[in-house]
Amino acid sequence: MTSDLLGQITRKVSLAADTHLLPRYIAVEGPIGVGKTTLAQRLAEALRYPVLLEPVTENPFLDRFYQDTRQNALPTQLFFLLHRARQVADLSGDDLLGPMMVADFLFEKDRLFARLTLDDHEFALYNQIHDNLQIDPPSPDLVIYLQAPADTLLERVHRRGLDSEATIEVNYLRSLADAYTEFFHYYNSSPLLIVNASEIDFANNDTHFELLLDQVLHMDSNRQFFNPNPTLL
Repeated sequence: MTSDLLGQITRKVSLAADTHLLPRYIAVEGPIGVGKTTLAQRLAEALRYPVLLEPVTENPFLDRFYQDTRQNALPTQLFFLLHRARQVADLSGDDLLGPMMVADFLFEKDRLFARLTLDDHEFALYNQIHDNLQIDPPSPDLVIYLQAPADTLLERVHRRGLDSEATIEVNYLRSLADAYTEFFHYYNSSPLLIVNASEIDFANNDTHFELLLDQVLHMDSNRQFFNPNPTLL
């Protein structure tokens, strides 16, 4: 982000903060390849918040999971679960207003992946461990749910060219996208901004990012949709 753009965005954020309380804890969610991490990092920079990222590169089972999902789903899922439990424990509870950060995941979505990838016996074990951990994550002030079709997700996954993701198939992404759609259809724990991310580029197009930031700064309902027409941007 250039210094001129950052200064412009800083003024915009400051003006919004003068008129109403801005969300302190923002979680960005959506299926793999949709742009969660990029958007979370840009929002954190714009708002001058710390960023909390999912430990994808730290999970030693993830490469094997993408190569053989059935055999490696349980250790992969348990690693994420235990890591998130530590992240929750590390969050400061001293601030009465809750944490100030942007995360590229929602703590509660862990069960979504577990239900999608584990068999019934594994899922029962996962739930037993989950319940015994007694994880009590803070609720975000805003959740941003990024949507895109499976074909678009696959194209983006291939474009970034990570060896660990080379074997991801479109059917897995389609199942994942459907699971997210169902999850957020019923989600009501936090204000929700649903974004059609299929044809907009938050990483490289500053206009696209600023339009989304405006939505974040001026949410006026508990469920809002952002579906820009990219031909008009």
